[in-house]
Amino acid sequence: MDNQYTYLLINFLTIIFPILLSFDSRVRFFSKWKFIFPGLFISGLLFLFWDYLFTIYDVWSFNDSYVLGLYFLNLPLEEILFFITVPFACLFIYECLNYYIKRDLLNPYQQLITIGLLLLSVGLLVFNYEKVYTLITFGLLSALAIFLLVKKPPYLGRFYLAYLVSLLPFYIVNGVLTALPVVLYNDMENLGVRVGTIPLEDHFYSLAMLLMNVLFFEYFRRKDAAW
Repeated sequence: MDNQYTYLLINFLTIIFPILLSFDSRVRFFSKWKFIFPGLFISGLLFLFWDYLFTIYDVWSFNDSYVLGLYFLNLPLEEILFFITVPFACLFIYECLNYYIKRDLLNPYQQLITIGLLLLSVGLLVFNYEKVYTLITFGLLSALAIFLLVKKPPYLGRFYLAYLVSLLPFYIVNGVLTALPVVLYNDMENLGVRVGTIPLEDHFYSLAMLLMNVLFFEYFRRKDAAW
């Protein structure tokens, strides 16, 4: 296989199994797709806007050897697809865990986790505000943490569990993207700390993206139920 299909293949493998397993008669994830796509669109536009800015400010770039070469606003087609395939797959994980694990295991700790994320984010912002990737990642996470502390969504513990489980595919997908590398990071714009080959910020950037998608998903689902 030509290397230029690498990122496209990663997207395909990320989403194909959640799509096929969506028709499982127990979870019936396909019946909830209509609640997913509005949030995917809204959060996708936001993160793609930042992604575009990141290419302008040299936060990261893409290795032409591993993409098809179809670019939109400095972003390869595969990067745009990434903000669809990854949140979709993680929402599938979220719903499967909701079905198979009836007890909300992290509910007693959800506020403590949120406060910890807020303190971590503020601390890193204070000392690293000049780094673009760090600034955007932990600035967004700070805002989301404050929102969570005010609104106290009842499913927050379940989200945190889903995020922890999603770290397994995260390390596989992001590990490949950063090891080859498909995505090239400028360490002047991040903390310079890596878990393996993955920048530390990636973990929290992913958390913020997935949290936004779960918030939208639950909002549209509950709004539909209220009707």
